[in-house]
Amino acid sequence: MATKIQMPKMSDTMTEGVIASWLKKVGDTIKAGDVIAEIETDKATMEYEEVISGVILYQVPEKSTVIVDGLIAIVGKQGEDYSALLNENQTISTNKNAVETTSITTPKEEVKVQTPVANTANIKAKIIQMPKMSDTMTEGVVAVWHKKIGDSVKNNELLLEIETDKATMEFESYEKGTLLYIAGEKGSSIKVDDLLCVIGEPDADYKALVEAFKNGNKTNDVQPIVENTNVVQNVAIQNNVAPTTQDNGRLKISPLAKKLAQEKGINFNTLQGTGEGGRVVKRDIDNYVPVVAAKTTAPTPANTSTFGQENFEEVAISQMRKTIAKRLAESKFTAPHFYLTMEIRMDNAMAAREQMNAIATSKISFNDMVVKATAMALRQHPAVNSSWLGDKIRINHHVHIGVAVAVEDGLLVPVIRFADQKSLSQISAETKDLAGKAKSKKLQPTDWAGNTFSISNLGMFGIDEFTAIINPPDACIMAIGAIKQTAVVENGHLVVGNIMKVTLSCDHRVVDGASGAAFLKTFKDLLEAPVRMLV
Repeated sequence: MATKIQMPKMSDTMTEGVIASWLKKVGDTIKAGDVIAEIETDKATMEYEEVISGVILYQVPEKSTVIVDGLIAIVGKQGEDYSALLNENQTISTNKNAVETTSITTPKEEVKVQTPVANTANIKAKIIQMPKMSDTMTEGVVAVWHKKIGDSVKNNELLLEIETDKATMEFESYEKGTLLYIAGEKGSSIKVDDLLCVIGEPDADYKALVEAFKNGNKTNDVQPIVENTNVVQNVAIQNNVAPTTQDNGRLKISPLAKKLAQEKGINFNTLQGTGEGGRVVKRDIDNYVPVVAAKTTAPTPANTSTFGQENFEEVAISQMRKTIAKRLAESKFTAPHFYLTMEIRMDNAMAAREQMNAIATSKISFNDMVVKATAMALRQHPAVNSSWLGDKIRINHHVHIGVAVAVEDGLLVPVIRFADQKSLSQISAETKDLAGKAKSKKLQPTDWAGNTFSISNLGMFGIDEFTAIINPPDACIMAIGAIKQTAVVENGHLVVGNIMKVTLSCDHRVVDGASGAAFLKTFKDLLEAPVRMLV
């Protein structure tokens, strides 16, 4: 019996996943424990192991975005009918670059022209649907009809102009006959794949055809006609290339383009068409630039030259970036943030680190010392180690420190669990391991779950101080700046001191100013007397 494979929930915050790649294809035989796919979650790209055996009958396309528990594949016996499973409710949002769904039995193509069910199959007319003219197009607006009801239409003859989200484009008919029905007049908005018009024999019962289409009754008996390829993309024209003619020597030009050329006094015999097979279309007339003979002129002053060219690129938003945007926006505009900044003198910490690294198996960084001091301070101030749960506050008596790590698509926050109970060497080794996993996308769900407090350190980039957005469900996050040499007063004298600034962001629903200040005071004392972290 065929079985659905659903999108697994791979993290506590995951609501949808992207099929990064299929490691097994339709028709492959798999067994329990085989890795069949890599799935991009809001945290990392992870391998997915199948728990059943069989033949892969169906897969959603690579790069598809699928909600948790949504259908991603079907596994069963070779040749087994799985259509009933496909008909069940499922919510799949496909990436604009995804290809059509692959099937072992019947390859699917985008159907753009269909005839309704058996009772209308004998009607000698064809439904023309709104074509998808760009990868982001969801609907088109009828700009102008070049044919009216009752007009004869030939193959490749200009039928209408459609305004898309990108441009106004010509649509040439790929059916011949009489235009029997128009679904929308000029200015009408029609969704992709909805009824656009009907073309057929003059006496065809097009009303029954339209009614059947609107009721969703479409035939399975006819061969599907693949998405219209006569829609022409906008491209630049070249006026210095010889025009393309038909075999009989006649220039290939659309009626509209010919009419516009005559109105504008353009010799269309000199144009190179950008339409199908070199056909001259409306766009070529609109973009026509007369060729002017070169003139001898005085040199143009250098200061009148145009410098530079505008340039940009647009990239698809990754699942990680979507999640960062959603969660941090919710945090910033839901949790009432307030900020506490403190200066810490790091001279003793620097001296202690130098001594410890002389004997430590894993080199200790200043960030490791910050994590250790934070964990010990949280043990004394549990109010700062808390979470807002809506109708109650959770005060955590265990300390799990989330450490923000920059990765290619954004940032991850792997967690050092029970940090208050670990030595500096243990924290150092674990931090390096987690950071390496984060950058190579090898983190597992247990590596990023359960943080009770977070740290963001930009000091290594030379940032003096900054404020960080609280990482839910934590009540606080601490931003760590760089260690800078500066003048400080010591016993009435100016001396050079090494100062680090930290800023604590607090959720005022959970933490009050006094609680946050008390925590920072303990944290400062630990770093300025680091021997206290060793006892």
